[in-house]
Amino acid sequence: MSLPYDFDFLHVFAVVLIFFMWWAYGPILRLLGRGTLNAQLHVVRLKWMRMLLHSRRENRVFDGILLGQVSSSMSFFGSATLIVLAGLVGTLASINHVHASLTQMAFFPSISLALFTINFASITVIMAISFFSFTYALRKLAYTLALIGGLDEAPAATPQANVMITATATVLTEALKSMNNGIRGYYYAVAGIFLFMGPLPSIAMTIFLSFLLYYRQGLSTEALAIERYVNAMIEEGIEG
Repeated sequence: MSLPYDFDFLHVFAVVLIFFMWWAYGPILRLLGRGTLNAQLHVVRLKWMRMLLHSRRENRVFDGILLGQVSSSMSFFGSATLIVLAGLVGTLASINHVHASLTQMAFFPSISLALFTINFASITVIMAISFFSFTYALRKLAYTLALIGGLDEAPAATPQANVMITATATVLTEALKSMNNGIRGYYYAVAGIFLFMGPLPSIAMTIFLSFLLYYRQGLSTEALAIERYVNAMIEEGIEG
């Protein structure tokens, strides 16, 4: 089976770039010496878990509310992504009719059915990966809740307590990492939509969205505030 006549190297590069920039997001930030905000906030979660270790069970209601909000956000994004994914898969089943309808519009570029299917399938794959990221995040959060439930009033200075604190904070950080990866999938799905306009618009949008995400992680007001917060904790030696 031959490739579509209008599926050239530039189109291949545009599709590969979307997935590469999505995958390389964290490694590039680490290469720049910053890391993601979620990774920086791991220090804060270490302190949070240490505070939980000292608190009595009846005093953990506020912490339960915070974790409940995180769980609700994961569930919302997972459910919304599943609905979008179901719509995309259903559309793939009738891709011929969708292609025929859209290509009749004056503003829609004329592309082959095969290339149209490839572009549509790329967006579907992005949303599928995002869905699995959200569901995996929920599983990790379930593990976190079990670990938090096992925290007791043991002295925090013992080696066992330090292991419990570090392990719980690590699993929580990983859960939020999966959630954030799924959210970033929505950004790159927008770049996937631009594939229908051509490879160059998609490449430009992928680069723009990547710089937007990097800006929010490193130069935005909230990113700088988080960095100052974390640095202050480290300087005071309370990161655990």
